[in-house]
Amino acid sequence: MATETEVRAMRRALELAATPGMPTGPNPRVGCVVLAADGSVAGEGFHRGTGTAHAEVAALAAAGERARGGTAVVTLEPCDHTGCTGPCTRALLDAGVVRVVFGQADSGPVGAGGAATLRAAGVVVEGGVLADAAAALNEAWSFAVRHHRPFVTWKLAASLDGRVAAADGSSRWITGPQARADAHLLRAEVDAVAVGTGTALADDPQLTVRDGGGRIAPAARQPLRVVIGTRALPSDAHLLDASAPTAVYPTRDLAAVLDDLYRRDVEHLLLEGGPTLAGAFLAAGLVDRVVAYLAPVLLGAGPAALAGGGIATIAEALRLDPDDVTRLGPDLRVTARVRRPTPPAPPEED
Repeated sequence: MATETEVRAMRRALELAATPGMPTGPNPRVGCVVLAADGSVAGEGFHRGTGTAHAEVAALAAAGERARGGTAVVTLEPCDHTGCTGPCTRALLDAGVVRVVFGQADSGPVGAGGAATLRAAGVVVEGGVLADAAAALNEAWSFAVRHHRPFVTWKLAASLDGRVAAADGSSRWITGPQARADAHLLRAEVDAVAVGTGTALADDPQLTVRDGGGRIAPAARQPLRVVIGTRALPSDAHLLDASAPTAVYPTRDLAAVLDDLYRRDVEHLLLEGGPTLAGAFLAAGLVDRVVAYLAPVLLGAGPAALAGGGIATIAEALRLDPDDVTRLGPDLRVTARVRRPTPPAPPEED
């Protein structure tokens, strides 16, 4: 069982893993604290993105010789493979760590097996410490590893009566500046942002992450822009400029789109398209979370936030489980999970 000191170190490791501004995907966010043999903190580290030192390696470098005979507390089971960097299991063994405490088990097809390797080498390993908090930190990554497709968040901005535009088609701006700024923070957390060709042609969006002053972030920090639909974009469309990478899918096969995005290391897709694309994703059962920005305004007419969705009766309504309701200036942000049906229990054998 983990000691109180180790649990405190795990909380600190989770804080390190959640350091803002780190690049998203395809790697999980990981933090590590190395405790010396006397229980004092010898070193800390966190993963800063693809190609950089893993959290354990960074923390061991900070700890130096004080790591020998000590404990590594890490939010994710140490990896056991060689990719852009070497295996963390090897680094821990070379540093002389005698105990490893981790939060979430690594269920990935590449990095898993680290705990077994460490135990075989004589290291005492304790897993599952603050595991729920560690898993929540990497929800999209964990989902993608399990389901082999990106985690999909549908983001919408609507009036209180569910309209995304007025009767004349005008929609700027339904929500206020605080809500719009928050939506840019949401974009910055994902690997890709998707719209349909209808939205692309009607609004000519840029789909870039901007800072508080409205300036576009560097292209290297932009999510992949995704356009889905069979209509062609004009050559001067903003989505085809050099401010961010763009992938165009001239198809209505959403499962094929998600499969290709997964192969491109996209683990979290933000769906920003209009009502038609949202309805298609929902009808296909491909929306996992909804983030709705609701403005205290009534439009009375105009397009609804959702078109279709495969729902015809109240019994078929898609029920959501709210996670959070936050006020942003005059607006509300509602975050909710799509409620999945519980699979029937297998029949009991006679």
